[in-house]
Amino acid sequence: MATQISSKPSSSRVILVTGASGGIGEAVIRRLRRDGARIAAFDVLPVRSSRAVLSLHGDATCEADVVNAVARTVDRHGRLDALVHAVGRVGSGGIEACSLEQWRAQLAVNLDSAFLFCRAAAPHLAASQGSVVLFSSTNGRTGGSAVSGVAYAVAKAGILNLARFLAREWAEAGVRVNCIAPGPVDTAMLDRLGESGRARLLNTIPLRRFSTADQVAAQVAFLLSDDCAAVSGEVFNTSGALVLD
Repeated sequence: MATQISSKPSSSRVILVTGASGGIGEAVIRRLRRDGARIAAFDVLPVRSSRAVLSLHGDATCEADVVNAVARTVDRHGRLDALVHAVGRVGSGGIEACSLEQWRAQLAVNLDSAFLFCRAAAPHLAASQGSVVLFSSTNGRTGGSAVSGVAYAVAKAGILNLARFLAREWAEAGVRVNCIAPGPVDTAMLDRLGESGRARLLNTIPLRRFSTADQVAAQVAFLLSDDCAAVSGEVFNTSGALVLD
């Protein structure tokens, strides 16, 4: 039986999903809609979704676009119960290959956007005693590598501490904040590596398997559910034993 994502009727839940056109974002929307949630889907690219989903177009690094997306969600549905921030963009190379412009752009997409959405959503999440799921990466825990780039690794480490900071700051309001730190996920993001690169990456994972987007989406649903009502400030490690705490 599917996990319900709130003690309230599932059809009353309103969840804003960012990075909605990506492989993980699309899978999260499918899963949460299956559980009965009402979805607002935000992305800079067109969102491939049904008419039942509120599609929001904008730049996640633009404060005005972020504030507008949250406002439109609340205007449409009257509340906001959860935020799932799945915006992300990888880079490549070491520090000497990274220009200041590239550094700032990577931090803006991967870290600033999470800050902007969390800040804009804060009063609405407090009103509903809602929940947030942010996305880090194994790169944010291990230091990363040139495969995804220095700025990506640093930004994803920042996401970890943003989740922990907000978990403490928002606890009194009853808002939970958790983080998923996936290893490689079998989405289009891995296509840049080519077949040989994918094979080499797979061989670094002890379980010798990539996570799927649907598996990650199930983890999101779990973290938003009443089964995790006492869980906040945690990092969900899903790396096939690539990272061990």
